[in-house]
Amino acid sequence: MARRVRRRLTPVQLVVLSFLGIILLGALLLMCPFSSGSGEWTGFVDALFTATSAACVTGLAVVDTAGHWSHLGQIVILLLIQIGGLGAMTIITGFFSVVRKRVSLADTRLLMQAAGNDSYGGVVKLMRRIFEGTILFETAGAVLLAIRFVPLFGWLRGIWYAVFHSVSAFCNAGFDLMGDYEGGASLSAFATDPLVILTVAALIVLGGLGFIVWDDLVTSRFRFGKMKFHSKVVLTVTLSLILGGFGLFLLLEWNGAFAGFDPGDKLLLAIFQAVTPRTAGFASVSMAELTDAGALLTMVLMLIGGSPGSTAGGLKTTTLAVVLICTVSSAKKAEPTVFRRRIDDDTVRQATAIVIIYVIASVVAAMALCAVDSLSLRDASFEVVSAIATVGLSTGITPTLSVAARLILTALMFAGRIGGLTMAMALSGERTPAPVHRPEGKLLVG
Repeated sequence: MARRVRRRLTPVQLVVLSFLGIILLGALLLMCPFSSGSGEWTGFVDALFTATSAACVTGLAVVDTAGHWSHLGQIVILLLIQIGGLGAMTIITGFFSVVRKRVSLADTRLLMQAAGNDSYGGVVKLMRRIFEGTILFETAGAVLLAIRFVPLFGWLRGIWYAVFHSVSAFCNAGFDLMGDYEGGASLSAFATDPLVILTVAALIVLGGLGFIVWDDLVTSRFRFGKMKFHSKVVLTVTLSLILGGFGLFLLLEWNGAFAGFDPGDKLLLAIFQAVTPRTAGFASVSMAELTDAGALLTMVLMLIGGSPGSTAGGLKTTTLAVVLICTVSSAKKAEPTVFRRRIDDDTVRQATAIVIIYVIASVVAAMALCAVDSLSLRDASFEVVSAIATVGLSTGITPTLSVAARLILTALMFAGRIGGLTMAMALSGERTPAPVHRPEGKLLVG
């Protein structure tokens, strides 16, 4: 009698399935009458889309968050954002640390996968720091936002709005409750308010740096020379993208989307526009008003995204760094090095695979959206990149999309939050490579 082989799920597959379970539970809760402002059932596709967008910290919405959902529905969305931003395993570890329960070795492997850590050493301690740091940053952001929101909306509503937008910004989600406030959706009513704009921008950057970088910043006491190689690359690329994006948006949108604003306000708008595509999804100006050049720059920043092990999505800053460094080193016929460190071959292969997966998925999905909904290439590309990079910015077409288009974006948001390479690993499972070295084949490229 043949023995049955018991197949175990890999840590990657468990992380993917845990996210899927959270999304489905959230969708079921959002379908219920108590989650809608009208007290009626919400359709499954709309509930699934919203739950996926929240858990995958994207921010794309097919219904107005403030107008359609009840207070309970908004709380469900906020919980999905928090869990999705930190990761389910981080939440569980925070709970275990409170009740003083030890975490098993198997759970530690899952924590490594969820946080983007590359070693077992101190992973549980790191998770506790993530939990504590998140509470600190979100509380500070809520206090600052409450200074503006409480006088506008009253104590209860003002505090709720401050907490909701602080969590949404730190988790790079982009969900907002401003649909019923004068001035339009997202943060367009506060486009020239430094307190709101700079607070939200700071929360986005802090959430998008990555939990590993936080820990290193504290350990090194903010001394760049003492930081780890990973942190140096992340901080350098992040600062370069913010400053470069700021300068380019000023140049491209001075007489475009920023027209009609004072010069000082244009500086504030450019700072926020350089930050929010990576990958928060809040908008201080309408994305439909951007010039073609500005829209293309926004899509590039969206696709790059934040850093590994953070609340942000996208290709990640380190992936961009590896690809650019390898491109330059190939031209020079030298080893890919930065900060006196050589980038290993496995990292180069992974970075290349991630870029190819994201590009192919974006192109195929954009073609699909153009086919099923007859969208313009600009609108379809913008929506697709926003979904797969878990950003949430939109030219305003999301509520008008067909069921097929919504399901396409739902799949993209899920794959984008998990990560293209992680999804491929989850589908393929854990395989032992054959111990065979094939003969090399010469291939002409370029």
